[in-house]
Amino acid sequence: MSRLQGDGPRPRPALDSVARYVPQPPKAPAGVLPHRLFLNENPYPPLPSVLAVINDAATGINRYPDIEPTTLIAALARRHSCHTDDILTGPGTMGIYQQIAQAMLRPGDDIVYAWPSFEAFPIVAAIAGCTTREVPLRDHHHDLQAIAEAIGERTRAVFVCNPNNPTGTLIPGDDLQAFLEQIPDDVLVLIDEAYAEFVPDHQGPSGLDLYRRFRNVVVLRTFSKAYGLAGLRVGYGLAHPTLAGAFRKCAVPCGVSTIAIAAALRSLEAEDELFERVRHVIDARDRLGAELSHMGLRVPTSAANFLWIDIGAHAAELGTQIESSGILARVVPDHGIRLTIGDKRANTDAEWALGGALATSETWGRSFY
Repeated sequence: MSRLQGDGPRPRPALDSVARYVPQPPKAPAGVLPHRLFLNENPYPPLPSVLAVINDAATGINRYPDIEPTTLIAALARRHSCHTDDILTGPGTMGIYQQIAQAMLRPGDDIVYAWPSFEAFPIVAAIAGCTTREVPLRDHHHDLQAIAEAIGERTRAVFVCNPNNPTGTLIPGDDLQAFLEQIPDDVLVLIDEAYAEFVPDHQGPSGLDLYRRFRNVVVLRTFSKAYGLAGLRVGYGLAHPTLAGAFRKCAVPCGVSTIAIAAALRSLEAEDELFERVRHVIDARDRLGAELSHMGLRVPTSAANFLWIDIGAHAAELGTQIESSGILARVVPDHGIRLTIGDKRANTDAEWALGGALATSETWGRSFY
């Protein structure tokens, strides 16, 4: 057997500090029914009409999809009353984050965002060789004034997750507009609205309204959450043509599959039926949130398809306790637990598991009563 000689090629040193995205999902003990409440998935399967177009599209997967999904781009432009030049697409929003990083970010740039927030933010920044400025949340919400004050000469971009992942809290549209009016127009402001469909009574301008008013605003949305197509990876964004065109140059050709395009198009046509399911998720979210608050847990009002349990340093302990009951939630160490809304049984089991953990803990549970 021959031995390899030398050290071989070396990856960029910047990657040494990059954490893998969700490297180790939680696991339920053997024999316990697991509930996947850690990935913010839609609990409902695809609509029958969506499954039908998926099956039809599967017969043609020996062919490449379009270099750009032009039919989907046209449908999204109609849906949002904008020009097709303003639409960008990718394999999930993470694919678009990579386009934006390649097009806009340079080693040494500063990226500003709230924390805790979408865990991809520091990963995107680190891969690009950027410096991060993490601004702590204030009472679970973005501290917009502190974020504005953190912007300096080297700031290239501000990332905003609205509603925020993992806390579910919403920045009112008027507050976000006032914030944007303070931001230099050469600083990119990325507004991630992955959970926008779970905010039916949103007040003031949305991210889509704001991108029309501010040339430095990019809005990202996805078919993974409300539309229930997480496994097909379809994300999209809206930006002014100069930015959108630059991002498209960095996109992977044929990055959105034929099946994903067909499913997304049919989902847009079936929005009334899909959004009825969204209303069920919202109702379940609000009921479970009220029950957990009644138990004494700190649960801020959520505008997403998940709840945030603010439990600080006890997050890991509580996560382990409910995991033993099959409740697989996302633990954010030293901050809290994000619990996705699941089906009826999953939500009931989560309520019982959390109640049991509160009742039996010797170290922290009683402090919540």
